[in-house]
Amino acid sequence: MSRCLSLIRFQDWCFRSAFSKSGLRSTITDLGDGTVVHCWIPNAPRETKPDLVLIHGFGANAMWQWFRVVCQVTSHFNVYVPDLVFFGDSFTTRPERTESFQAQCIMRVLEANAVKKMSVVGLSYGGYVAYSMAVQYKEEVERVVICCSGVCVEEKDLRVGMFKVADLDAAADILLPQTADKLRELLSFTIYRPPKLLPSCFLNDFINVMCTEYVEEKRDLLRAILKDRKISEIPRINQPTLIIWGDQDQVFPLELAHRLKRHLGETAQLVVIKNAGHCFTVERAREFCIHLKAFLMKSRSSLGNRSLSLACQNENTAAVTGSTI
Repeated sequence: MSRCLSLIRFQDWCFRSAFSKSGLRSTITDLGDGTVVHCWIPNAPRETKPDLVLIHGFGANAMWQWFRVVCQVTSHFNVYVPDLVFFGDSFTTRPERTESFQAQCIMRVLEANAVKKMSVVGLSYGGYVAYSMAVQYKEEVERVVICCSGVCVEEKDLRVGMFKVADLDAAADILLPQTADKLRELLSFTIYRPPKLLPSCFLNDFINVMCTEYVEEKRDLLRAILKDRKISEIPRINQPTLIIWGDQDQVFPLELAHRLKRHLGETAQLVVIKNAGHCFTVERAREFCIHLKAFLMKSRSSLGNRSLSLACQNENTAAVTGSTI
């Protein structure tokens, strides 16, 4: 499909406009070591609002994964939405591929914007990054929300058949789709009720715009999160933690939510959203935001009676392609 006729590029422009109307602006931070990070930040952060960081997973850029959430939380929080390294407009020439490095990059951007205390929400792969931020920055990170993220997965889980793919390369072929059929397969894994009819021209348009850059680097990111991973070696974080999962998640099975809850103990609480898959921040955005606010704003009981905006619920086309890991 010709770029001038790209529906995906038009949708991307619509999301940019929506983020801007929500009071956010696009920024680029050069960290000075070969790393550049793009981040949406508040136009005018207010001291009366707590700071909230939304970290995306694999898939499209951060806008596509958080578009249904941002419009519901910016009135209550100073919201920061970074693109992880090798996603959107963020990249590095450094060799690091770990979630620890991603966490350090985000923190440096937040420090550059004078953010000192924050709550962090991590979606799927972003959950690994959020967890790493909580480990490395105990004083700065006050609360943590882990969304459908296999933080307590072990390398051996692939071998024993916990997942629907046989190995990491097969997973990467789906998570980094380069054909329309692979993108359809990805949607079937991530969405509870995926659409049955999606034209190949639309799917190829999405791939051409969103999935062709930094493919090998992203494969390295996937390899890094599982390499030699053992629960016994995963540090326990002490911050209050909310774990949110879709009961029909086919990417990270619900067992991993319970495993993380057992690992963290009394500092964590688990919420399971019914009839939702891996992509519940799109499928069940309103319900997700209710749980998110209840957890983060406990001390501000007056917020409990405020109505939640539904302005973002009609982005059905984008909901199909905002899938994450």
